Amino acid sequence: MERRILFPQIDGIMHGGDYNPEQWLDRPDILAEDIRLMKEAHMTSATLGVFSWSVYEPREGEFHFEWLKDTMDRLYENGIYTVLATPSGARPAWLDEKYPEAMRVDDYGVRSHHGVRHNHCMSAPVYRKKVAAVVNGLIDAVGDHPGLLMWHVSNEFGGECFCPLCAKRFQDWLGEKFDHDIERLNRAWWATFWSHKYSDFSQIEPPYRNGEFSSLGLTLEWKRFTTYSMTDYMKSEIAILRERTPQIPITTNYMKLFYGLDYRVMSKELDVVSWDSYPLFHNDGESFADTMGENAFDHAVMRSMKRDRPFMLMESAPGLVNWQPCNKLRRPGVHELAGMQAVALGSDTVQYFQWRKGRGSFEQYHGAVVDHLGTADTRVFLEVASMGALLEKLSDIRGTIVKARTAILFDWDNMWAIDAMRGLSQETKDYPKTCVRIYRSLMRFGVDIDVVASDDSLDRYDVVIAPMLYMLRPGAAESLRAFVERGGQLLATYLTGYVDMDQLNFLGGFPGEGLAELFGVVSEEIDSLYPSDRNQVNFSDGTAGTVQDYAEVLRVMDAEVLGTYDSDFYAGTAAVTVKAHGSGKAYYVAARLDDGAMGRLFERLLQAAGIPVSELPDGVERHTREADGKEYVFYLNCSDEPKTVSGVWGASLLDGQQVAGELQLAAYGTAVISQLQKERT
Repeated sequence: MERRILFPQIDGIMHGGDYNPEQWLDRPDILAEDIRLMKEAHMTSATLGVFSWSVYEPREGEFHFEWLKDTMDRLYENGIYTVLATPSGARPAWLDEKYPEAMRVDDYGVRSHHGVRHNHCMSAPVYRKKVAAVVNGLIDAVGDHPGLLMWHVSNEFGGECFCPLCAKRFQDWLGEKFDHDIERLNRAWWATFWSHKYSDFSQIEPPYRNGEFSSLGLTLEWKRFTTYSMTDYMKSEIAILRERTPQIPITTNYMKLFYGLDYRVMSKELDVVSWDSYPLFHNDGESFADTMGENAFDHAVMRSMKRDRPFMLMESAPGLVNWQPCNKLRRPGVHELAGMQAVALGSDTVQYFQWRKGRGSFEQYHGAVVDHLGTADTRVFLEVASMGALLEKLSDIRGTIVKARTAILFDWDNMWAIDAMRGLSQETKDYPKTCVRIYRSLMRFGVDIDVVASDDSLDRYDVVIAPMLYMLRPGAAESLRAFVERGGQLLATYLTGYVDMDQLNFLGGFPGEGLAELFGVVSEEIDSLYPSDRNQVNFSDGTAGTVQDYAEVLRVMDAEVLGTYDSDFYAGTAAVTVKAHGSGKAYYVAARLDDGAMGRLFERLLQAAGIPVSELPDGVERHTREADGKEYVFYLNCSDEPKTVSGVWGASLLDGQQVAGELQLAAYGTAVISQLQKERT
């Protein structure tokens, strides 16, 4: 695999953050000090203009970009490149005053007022026109600037609009999707239920908050439409940038598993995927290692959207944030650990929100590299500077990728459908949490895992886990069958293959679409358990696993039974099965089992697939990036105790030492070991 270097202008891994000089234009002394401090912190980039529209265009048609060009000049002269945002994330007051139709309507049908951030209507022609004007102005002013590294479209897209214009677009979009055949829509939405049949697309309203909706099809299609609408808006900005500055790559910053948008749809329009990582470190609900594991899962989601290139960590918090339930400080050493985790999982950048704390308004206490104190001797600044020096040592890693042989299937559609269904328990469905738990269990074996959609190609994988694959996309069942036939190891869980893309149940038994034959079982019933309910699965090898939340009752056709229920009326019946199919095997886990039991199953699959398994100390992560015949193996100690990792050989990129057998990791410590692929142990 050849390297895909995102930013050849920068040596090492890019180090930067959101910079808001427009907040300090009356303080040239601070602006000059910023440049000095950025160099001291080993910053190689700055993200400008995220919320600058009211300074760019204080009055309609009156543009001021001189300060921006001056800032970019000074940054570039000092070896710092610019990631330049389009300013559409928040609008100036004059726009909302003159063009109120640019503001969103909420799900009660009420038009927003000026304020907050993302409350624009994605469909409003006047909003798109005004954005186009300021974006073209930016390009006129600095589009050919030698320091311009990347376009950053808007900021953290999110939200939905219920205005008449969006409602009409929704109707038109449905008409196109259903070939203008209203009866086809009625059949897909099972609209005879509660007499909810339509006779024309003009009768379909968005799911306003005016009562309980019976149509699962309506609510699901509205979510899909919102993704379409937001993507269509994003494309309107991208079209200008691509036409006028085709040499500059384009990204936008995502937010974890943001519920309201299917990021995989949006990512098709981007050159690079980037996201904003704000883990709830040091919380009361889980261990630090588990928090890091969830963050690793999120990195893997982002990386997997464009598996042939690195992604970008666009924002992270140097110190703390100001919006979490408890805004806990990162403990010493955690900043470096979190940044190195992003790089280990495929990021070619470590960036922050924000460079300097503002004096006022909503984010004045949000963490920053430079505190209100304004000096370079704070703990946070020193840790950021240390991180920058560290990233300079990783130049050889640029452009390498993570080549995982294991994948977890995760779909936004599936998440929405599971949440909308009126079944199981409304409290414990936890589809995303279930995927994260499985990811963490697999990661304990030292393997890397992609997180892909159920209709992505599975050709590069040898092990695939399909948690709660309730909704089957077109072609997904055929893809899973082909994967197993060629020798893949597949594990699916309870709630697999119940509905199609319109949320209509498959007839003839679950899992549908022929998957019952693949797994050799049929799910006849699914039991939802209270926390006080007790059951377990007894495995044929003498081990056992605890059952939580859900247990399916299976009819076994021609599968081998690996584990049976211990109690209740389905005691003695199959809970875990396996069936050989072609050259591979298909496992079915009918109950939500504890991590230990699932881990034993995962180890069995990995070994059957010939994937090397590492024995790692508790709390240690292992990730590998590779290209050009080289591997770069990252070890991350996600605990506050020193750890020793055995079976490590190679050259340490961070201290230049050779490691032969044992690697010592300090509390929250990291190591990067370079080796040729033929040296793999």
